[in-house]
Amino acid sequence: MKLICRYLLKQHLSRCKRTLIGDILVRSVATFLPTHADEASLYVHWPYCLKRCSYCNFNKYIPRSQNHNVMTECLQKETRTLLKLSQISRISSVFFGGGTPSLAQPSTIAAVLETVSKHAHVSGDAEVTLEVNPTPAGKASLRDFTLAGVNRFSIGIQSLNDDHLRTLGRDHNSQHALQTVSEARMLCPGRVSVDVMFALPGQSVKSWEDELKKLLQVCDDHVSLYQLTLERGTRLFKQVERGELSVPGDDGAAVMYKSARKVLEQAGFLQYEVSNFSKNNAVSQHNVGYWRAQQYIGVGPGAHGRFVPRAVGGDQREARTQALEPDVWIREVQSQGHGTRRRIQLDHHGLLEEVMVMGLRMNEGISQQQWKLFSPEADLYQIFGMSDNIQELLAEGLLIVDDRGLRCSWEGLALLDSILPTLLLELEKFLQSRCIIKTRINNSKTDMIQRDR
Repeated sequence: MKLICRYLLKQHLSRCKRTLIGDILVRSVATFLPTHADEASLYVHWPYCLKRCSYCNFNKYIPRSQNHNVMTECLQKETRTLLKLSQISRISSVFFGGGTPSLAQPSTIAAVLETVSKHAHVSGDAEVTLEVNPTPAGKASLRDFTLAGVNRFSIGIQSLNDDHLRTLGRDHNSQHALQTVSEARMLCPGRVSVDVMFALPGQSVKSWEDELKKLLQVCDDHVSLYQLTLERGTRLFKQVERGELSVPGDDGAAVMYKSARKVLEQAGFLQYEVSNFSKNNAVSQHNVGYWRAQQYIGVGPGAHGRFVPRAVGGDQREARTQALEPDVWIREVQSQGHGTRRRIQLDHHGLLEEVMVMGLRMNEGISQQQWKLFSPEADLYQIFGMSDNIQELLAEGLLIVDDRGLRCSWEGLALLDSILPTLLLELEKFLQSRCIIKTRINNSKTDMIQRDR
């Protein structure tokens, strides 16, 4: 999710420079907003970690000291401000991410949830997820977090190989991970997710499959797979660049991904998104909201949000980013009620791009009904059905367009990153053609008026 948000933010920044599409369509974006504008999910970012993992470039900080009271007060204050700004009446799910939110005090989690419930309706069975680092200290606090209102845990195991964990710079070992999963399953049966990484230094396809099978013996109903990405500036990137470590190439990583899908399928898991697998329909409702392009409010340092600021007369969805550095964010929240650093209004093109980029991550893809919520003027057939480039993808069995909507096949889902540029280009070409047609119609109307005069 974090990587996708970063990608979309870059797209929206570039979109602001457009003139043809933006100028013509931005005035009609309000007509393309879904009807459920009074509902959103809430993401709360806890920015602190005990240490920085060797592969990580996320927005996280190693604090010299922490004032939990100040952090709690600011999270509550920004939550109140943004809920009032959005005029959201219902919060469908809450996700505490980071950083390492399991380092927060359970009282902080309880305080934020209490603030939410005072300003919006939260159903009794709404999903409330907490990311957990599987250290002994994290395990000891799980029960207190459930008493605070958490009912789902997402555990960052990453690996059950202690050598790999040391290479990744994790502060837990495989035994800690297994104990944390066991405790979490006891407290939230059927609502425990585990994160695991592949394409690690020194990892083979066989060792990866063995590790995954070992994990499936103890995990609950949800697994998230992530390929290791070497990010510039991280310690691991430098180690690989210097030749101290080597990672599997793209072909090896692709084989690992495909083998993992088969292992999970044999264990009764269904893939419902590029990286996510579940049994017993234990999908992440919060993340499904992202992938279906629903509104969400981001609270905390560096958090992202997508919602309509209706309290100030807004009728267009905005992409909002909060101040990154915790100290700066705290000062801004204390002085103005929120730490929003960047606001970008999404034009029609940007909104449809987001629907496509996010929706095609799911195996069900984008339904005709969902697309119509955002694009009542043109359905998926009109935009993609006649394109030669899309016809090639259909003939190769990578993409499907039918009465249900637009989606990737099982093979296509693994190649989504290479398919998306073609789809986005077709979307842009279609919208440009519609803009040209609208411009011609408007010019014709102007000429007729002038002649009548």
